[in-house]
Amino acid sequence: MTTFTDGPAPYHLSDDQRDIATMVRGFADARIAPHAADWDRDHHLPVDVLREAAELGLGAIYCREDHGGSGMGRLDAALIFEALATGCPTISAYISIHNMAAWMIDTYGSDDQRARWIPPMAAMETLGAYCLTEAGAGSDAASLQARAVRDGDEYVLDGVKQFISGAGTAGVYVVMARTGGAGPKGITAFLIEDGTPGLGFGKQEEKMGWKAQPTAQVILDGCRIPAANRLGEEGEGFRIAMSGLDGGRLNIGACSLGGAQSALEKAIGYVGEREQFGAAIGTLQTVQFAIADMATELEMVRTFLWRAASALDAGDADKTRLCAMAKRVATDVGLEVADRSLQLHGGYGYLSEYGVEKIVRDLRVHKILEGTNEVMRLIVSRDVLGRGA
Repeated sequence: MTTFTDGPAPYHLSDDQRDIATMVRGFADARIAPHAADWDRDHHLPVDVLREAAELGLGAIYCREDHGGSGMGRLDAALIFEALATGCPTISAYISIHNMAAWMIDTYGSDDQRARWIPPMAAMETLGAYCLTEAGAGSDAASLQARAVRDGDEYVLDGVKQFISGAGTAGVYVVMARTGGAGPKGITAFLIEDGTPGLGFGKQEEKMGWKAQPTAQVILDGCRIPAANRLGEEGEGFRIAMSGLDGGRLNIGACSLGGAQSALEKAIGYVGEREQFGAAIGTLQTVQFAIADMATELEMVRTFLWRAASALDAGDADKTRLCAMAKRVATDVGLEVADRSLQLHGGYGYLSEYGVEKIVRDLRVHKILEGTNEVMRLIVSRDVLGRGA
């Protein structure tokens, strides 16, 4: 049941986009979904499967083609991450984070930085991580305390980054640190290669979901890097960090959509087979209405994501507001649909072998990361009220 490739849409998909969505869904069905429960149980990030995804062009989706990027747009990415997430939202989300790091290097990096990092990132031989959040700087990211001090042709970085996906596994870390005074204008972006002296990691966090994705602190203790590893100019780091979040919010919304789509498909299969009182429960009108509502709400989310992705691709003035709206709606609805699927499964939905409880656990964090849904409401309200004024 792959609704994003069937029927008319307000944003017409090209034949290439339909082919991409179908191809990635096939990859998710064959190489991700059958193993997702095992990876979740074993806390295993399947790097070999990530590299297979890279062979399909998913390692540098919206990076330029001159260094191996796929040169696709944000609508393409929404289709890709939805399809991947039907197999496993955790794996889809990690590929999204990797792509965010690659995009930042491709967009803001020097020619030398792009030539060095984009080819191995496109192949996922080198994995990327994005290091913004700190223990005391979550939603208020501009208050981060990690520092970078210039010392001749080098910078020395000290600080601790919190909740970093890929920590200990990634080959390059895009790190935001303070080179100037308080506030956003004092923040600069840096590239730190794995193995650099002074780069360390905390313990792997025990999480409710996203268990297949390593998450830990990134610890900078006198971490000395060449000045050539600065990404952009001093003071541009916060702008770089925020520019990546519009696309990141769309991607995490698409991951919620794909996870919820999988939960809906599991529910449709279950209610057609489960019999009570002498008939399949799918013949009950209450169950039919629940399925209809779930399908309708996911199509609403899909339409909104495509609208916001189109705005981001076009550089529309309202792109940040639309991306915040789409992220909030997609992650709220995605979790609600997954939870309703669990309810339709009854007690079986609570068992790991049916796969629905994992989707619920994985999607819960989507309302928190890439900016909490409360912060999304702040972004929207400030934009709307500002326009009104």
